[in-house]
Amino acid sequence: MTAAAALHGETLVIDGLVVSNWGPDVFRSMQAGGLTAANCTCSVWENTADTRANVARWRDWFEAHDDLILPVCGVADIHAAKAAGKVGIILGFQNTSAFEDRLERVAEFKETGVGIAQITYNTQNLAGSGSYETRDGGLSDFGREMVAEMNRVGMLCDLSHVGPVTSRDVIEVSERPVAYTHCLPAGLRSHPRNKSDDELRFMASRGGFVGVTMFPPFLARGTEATLVDVVAAIDYVIALIGEDCVGIGTDMTQGYGDDFFEWITRDKGYARKLTEFGEISFPDGFASLADYPALTAAMLASGWSEAKTRKVLGENWLRFLKEVWQA
Repeated sequence: MTAAAALHGETLVIDGLVVSNWGPDVFRSMQAGGLTAANCTCSVWENTADTRANVARWRDWFEAHDDLILPVCGVADIHAAKAAGKVGIILGFQNTSAFEDRLERVAEFKETGVGIAQITYNTQNLAGSGSYETRDGGLSDFGREMVAEMNRVGMLCDLSHVGPVTSRDVIEVSERPVAYTHCLPAGLRSHPRNKSDDELRFMASRGGFVGVTMFPPFLARGTEATLVDVVAAIDYVIALIGEDCVGIGTDMTQGYGDDFFEWITRDKGYARKLTEFGEISFPDGFASLADYPALTAAMLASGWSEAKTRKVLGENWLRFLKEVWQA
């Protein structure tokens, strides 16, 4: 066994965002990759009723595939997943459309296991503006109430697809730290979804967290990127804000095809076209969720210490989630 393989087997591996075509094949890939826990998207454009149905489907999967996955409601569940060789599932939203205009639904979904919710997904909603909006109007008054309720119940506010003005408002008003769970630096590639150096520094200055993604359209070399490029992007962010508040958030889309990417790149899933991604081919060396060990190997090959590698792979996420969830 190589040193990288040994380290990967021992350490916690936490992914800040996975949005794959859920089912046993994906769960087996996650387990094969030594993934300890992940923020798993269960709602994007869906309303309350459709999101409730998605969460119910996850309850069925937890029962049917309890040899592969278990639900995560606190950091103790992440430790339990590691000890059992299973994958801990943190249910997450990539939009707050599931709450509709009812604040009580924040607590409702928290009670069903939803630990993370992104304030907006690319466009305008009742809370604020997304990263593809022409004009970012900032966090609405309803959005401020929603953030306060998310703080109260211990649900992490995610700002990855959120516009810069709305993001800054959330960072300023939230009483608990918030995160970009999956983003890349605009300093390496200018893109509406990437975050400026100032945005990354401001997030860190308020105790927040940055999960670095490897989604191809946002990487400097796009589909030509390798894991060397991913590690370089992580190092870029670390140089700005330090290595204690940085992790991974792959945004892996395993099992999805063109229909899915058409759905996520239109407002509300069907309206105006927001962007064209082109070919979606994850970095050479990371073809599926079974390939997390290759990321660990790339980190060590770039000269990272074991301590730094452990932090970025999962220890930083664990500490941060414990602070936010207080559980």
